Amino acid sequence: MSALILHHYPTSPFAQKARLLLGFKGLSWRSVKIPPMMPKPDLTALTGGYRKTPVLQVGADIYCDTALIARRLEQEKAAPTLFPQGQGMIVTAFAAWADSVVFQHAVSLVFQPESVALRFAQLPPEAVKAFLADRAGLFNGGSASRLSAQQARHQWPSIMARLEQQLQHEPGDFLFGEPSIADFAMAHPLWFLKGTPVTAPLVDAYPAVSAWFARVLAFGQGAASDMSAEEALQVARAAQPAVLPSEVFAEPNGVKPGQPVLIAATDYGVDPVAGELLFAGSEELILRREDERAGVVHVHFPRLGFRIEAQ
Repeated sequence: MSALILHHYPTSPFAQKARLLLGFKGLSWRSVKIPPMMPKPDLTALTGGYRKTPVLQVGADIYCDTALIARRLEQEKAAPTLFPQGQGMIVTAFAAWADSVVFQHAVSLVFQPESVALRFAQLPPEAVKAFLADRAGLFNGGSASRLSAQQARHQWPSIMARLEQQLQHEPGDFLFGEPSIADFAMAHPLWFLKGTPVTAPLVDAYPAVSAWFARVLAFGQGAASDMSAEEALQVARAAQPAVLPSEVFAEPNGVKPGQPVLIAATDYGVDPVAGELLFAGSEELILRREDERAGVVHVHFPRLGFRIEAQ
């Protein structure tokens, strides 16, 4: 069985979500640290240009986006499940809302000037300027818009009041009774806010939320061991991609396996990845691409939040 290799950096909120998923599943994994901003030559050798964090590698299979990473981890270890029976639609819909709307608010609040000054206090001004410019570029060309700090502050109490009410009245310890993907998707924007004293009170002011947040963090991050980027590339070169899924699915826009296509996120970080379409299912798209450093790899994307077009 191939090792689970997570390409990430410590301060990434979505990487924190992935690390908590690994902890919830009780999995061992290899940790490859990547730069927090472009260029990321070792990562893009595997992904073909996808730049978001994190990315999960299993041999020569590369999984993009935490929504799909969660499904891959479910295949790796079925129990405990991220998708409780009978609640799959509810927990995935809530997770998508948290990953987009709640995260959008958290980003705006974290990057207000008072918070930035504390978060990057140890960095030289030119490094801070470069990071902020990289993040501004991340949103070019996609459907996601930057929410003003004023509007985020205005709307945040409604989000948190609803979350507090849900946790006060839910009979279990988690958002929908037993833990699910919904909890981890909601936790990572709050973890981001907890990063400085400026934004931490936006979480700490809600006692039921704070207690729930501590329970989610208590799952830990699994058993990680470091791996270099070059070692991860060697793993990809030496491995054969996994057998394709057997699902029979009619692609609604007529793109067929074997065609050269582009796949890209639609919200932000919309850099396209080119390759041969191998599989298009109801949840997943798989591209074949070849790289001089990584060899032949299969790059996996979720269907939701991504576009596909023939070249």
